[in-house]
Amino acid sequence: MRCPSCAHLDDKVVDSRQTDDGSAIRRRRECLGCGVRFNTFERLEEIPLTVLKRSGDRVPFDRSKIVKGIASAAKGRPVDEVKIAEAAADLEEELRLLGPEVTSEQVGLAVLECLRELDQIAYVRFASVYKDFDDPADFQREIRLLTKATEPKRH
Repeated sequence: MRCPSCAHLDDKVVDSRQTDDGSAIRRRRECLGCGVRFNTFERLEEIPLTVLKRSGDRVPFDRSKIVKGIASAAKGRPVDEVKIAEAAADLEEELRLLGPEVTSEQVGLAVLECLRELDQIAYVRFASVYKDFDDPADFQREIRLLTKATEPKRH
């Protein structure tokens, strides 16, 4: 680390502490050339998450789009903003585990799976847009699939 006072390259770490929110480590350093003390911060560098669209375009992942989609599907339902924000954060974390690039289909299916747990009406609303329903039978089929997937298994 280059000293901000004399530009000397040798220093020693005098103290290390986590920041209050735990997102970084603050290191107190002392220059071995001039003795000046200074702080550095060490943060995790997040690998950007990219979404591969059906058109072939690649766009940066935007969590706010997930929040808007879930909020829109859950409008008027007993799903509060905190649950929506937590769901979006969990989805992003889950998608990051798949690698630095995910398809828009993977994102859509992950949102559907999340909504299945969060609110079944919101799930059907989102599915109707995501799966491009154009007939009442599409709703019936999706509701049958939803109830089949959520009913307890009998032995």
